[in-house]
Amino acid sequence: MLLDGTVHPDFGGLTPLLSKYLNADGRFGGSLCVYHRGEKVVDVWGGRRDEQGGRWAEDTLAVSFSTTKGITATALHVLADRGLVNIDAPVATYWPEFAAAGKESVTVRQLLTHTAGLHRLRGVVDDASELLDWEHMVSVLAAQAPNPAPGTGPGYHGITFGWLVGNIVRNVSGMSLSEFIDTELAQPLGLDGLYIRTPKTERSRIATLKPDVNGSEGAKAQQRIDRLGRIKSLEPMADALLVDGLMEILRDDRGYGAEIPAVNGTFTARSLARLYAALGGGGAIDEVRIMSEESAARLTELQVDQRDFVIKINMKWRLGYHRAFTVGRLAKRSFGHFGFGGSGAWADPETDLAIGFVTNDNTRTSTPFADIRLIRLGGQALKLARSR
Repeated sequence: MLLDGTVHPDFGGLTPLLSKYLNADGRFGGSLCVYHRGEKVVDVWGGRRDEQGGRWAEDTLAVSFSTTKGITATALHVLADRGLVNIDAPVATYWPEFAAAGKESVTVRQLLTHTAGLHRLRGVVDDASELLDWEHMVSVLAAQAPNPAPGTGPGYHGITFGWLVGNIVRNVSGMSLSEFIDTELAQPLGLDGLYIRTPKTERSRIATLKPDVNGSEGAKAQQRIDRLGRIKSLEPMADALLVDGLMEILRDDRGYGAEIPAVNGTFTARSLARLYAALGGGGAIDEVRIMSEESAARLTELQVDQRDFVIKINMKWRLGYHRAFTVGRLAKRSFGHFGFGGSGAWADPETDLAIGFVTNDNTRTSTPFADIRLIRLGGQALKLARSR
C-alpha cells in the first residue's frame, strides 16, 4: 500500500509493517509518528478514512478510545507539577461532593491507579446519552459508593476514569478539560490535533470508524459484546465498559462535541507522539517545557504490580498510564496508554523514544486495548532505536 509522509533511513524497517497493518483491501487507514531523541523520525499515513474511499490525509483525526486517558492524566500532572494538586491528597480536597458514600479518604493517586473501586458504569447509567452531560456524570459518580473498597486492587476504570480525573482538572484550573488541554498542552507544543470535544471547525477531519455499527461487521462486533456481558467471570469488565449506545455516540456529532474524557479523544499520531516525546524527554521538547524533570520522572514509576480484576491482566499501572506492550525486549520504564481498536501512544525515557498510532479500523480487536499491530510496531521501533 502506498504511504505518504517521511521516514528517516534508520527507521525504514517500520514502513513494511505499517503498510501491512493499514489493511491490504483498502477499507481502513491510519497514521504512525515516531520521535527519537527529540527528532521526528517517522511521520507516515495511508489507507482510507471514510466509506466513500477518501484517502487518509496528513491532518486526519481518529477517535482513539482509551488512548484518551493518557491525555486526561497528563492534564492532571501539569497541575500537580505546579503544586496545585497533591497526588496523595483526598479527591474531596478538590471536589467536595466526592466525599459522599464513604469516599472521603479516596485519594487522587487511587483514581490514577484504578484502585478507587469506581469502575462501574453499567447499572449506574441507563444509556450512552447520559454520558454527554458532564454535570450529570460527575454528580452520579460523586454520589456512588465504591465497590470493592478503595485499595482492594486495580480494577480498570474504563469509562469513569475520564470524569473522575477530569473533574479535578476542571475544579482546580477553572477551565473545562478540553480548554485546559488546548491551552496548556496543544498550543504550547504546536500540536495539530489533540482534542477531547472536537471543535466544529475540525470535525470534517475525523475518519469514519469501521466497522459500521449497522453493517454485518458491526452486528458481529455487537454479538461479541453481548456475549461478554453474559460471562460470569467477565462481569466486572462488562460493568466497566458496557453502555447501551456508546459506539453510536462515538461516531457522530453528539460524541465529537461532548467531553467523555476516557474514550472520545480525536487525535493525530503526530500530536500524540510529540506530546509523549516531551513527557519522555524530561518534560520538554524544542525548549518548550510542559512540566519539570522531576514531575516527568514520576510518570515512569510503577505504582501497582497486580493483575487487574476488571481486565484480567497486569497492566503495570503508573499514575494514569500503563507500561507499553511490545514484542521483544521490554521497555521497563515506558509509560502511555493504548486504546480499543488499535490506537495508542507511549514514551520510553531509556531510549528517548516516543510513538503515536491512530486508526479507524476496529475490526481486529476484542479487548479494551490495542491489538497486535501497535505491539509489533512499538517493538520494531524500540529495536531500531536501540541499534541507532
